[in-house]
Amino acid sequence: MTDWNDAYANAAHIPDAESYSARWPKAAQAFRDEVSWSKIAYGAAPRETLDLFCPEGTPKGLMIFIHGGYWRDTDPSMWSHLSRGALARGWAVAQPGYTLAPENRIHEINAQIARAVRRAADEVAGPVRLVGHSAGGHLALRMVCADSLVPARVLDRIAGVTSISGLHDLRPLLWTDMNDTLGLTEAEATAESPVLQRPARDIPVTAWVGADERPAFVLQARQLAAMWGALGARIRLEVEPNRHHFDVIDGLCDPDSALLSAVLGD
Repeated sequence: MTDWNDAYANAAHIPDAESYSARWPKAAQAFRDEVSWSKIAYGAAPRETLDLFCPEGTPKGLMIFIHGGYWRDTDPSMWSHLSRGALARGWAVAQPGYTLAPENRIHEINAQIARAVRRAADEVAGPVRLVGHSAGGHLALRMVCADSLVPARVLDRIAGVTSISGLHDLRPLLWTDMNDTLGLTEAEATAESPVLQRPARDIPVTAWVGADERPAFVLQARQLAAMWGALGARIRLEVEPNRHHFDVIDGLCDPDSALLSAVLGD
């Protein structure tokens, strides 16, 4: 692989890619108009808030969805509708925001998400299941690495983690143009790469990726499965047919999808 920019360029290889960025905010707003939800601060920075969606009655537990955007784009208001499936199955859903690059470095975003996970877990009792897409998959996994910043009392409640099309080895991004914004150094890329870390607990992990994604993302999923599997982690690799980087998350909207069953451990 010699063109690292092309390796991680999703939109350029997805038909009608621009329609997704127009569609997602509308679906998210429509969902927020249908349900009761609240915005909760977990810190003092403007983006240190999380959106919390709760089902009727006592939740079965808490799903925390961490959005992607290469750590430099989007926010939870674009992804509210991805709570639909879990909410229908009786789970509360938290969607944290975080301060984007270049204002924040990736290790600082990692610390923010750890605070958000702790705050969300204080709001909802029961098991916690983490799921993230793309850069959000990286952040979800960082919560359960050996150097996790999540308190032990919360780590003990995490029952599963799913990385959807996640970025598990950040070192290739050093040779992309996006690093002009991310500002990754080799030391930070190494420290923040889950494939180079040990898992903190014996927590089930799923690496989920679309078969029609850029080969780099399929490789990222396979690398995680290989590395953490070799360390004895309970890790499952799923390559979903006919899915690319933008529609691989659609299963989170469907309470009966295989993806949501993997996320919720059903």
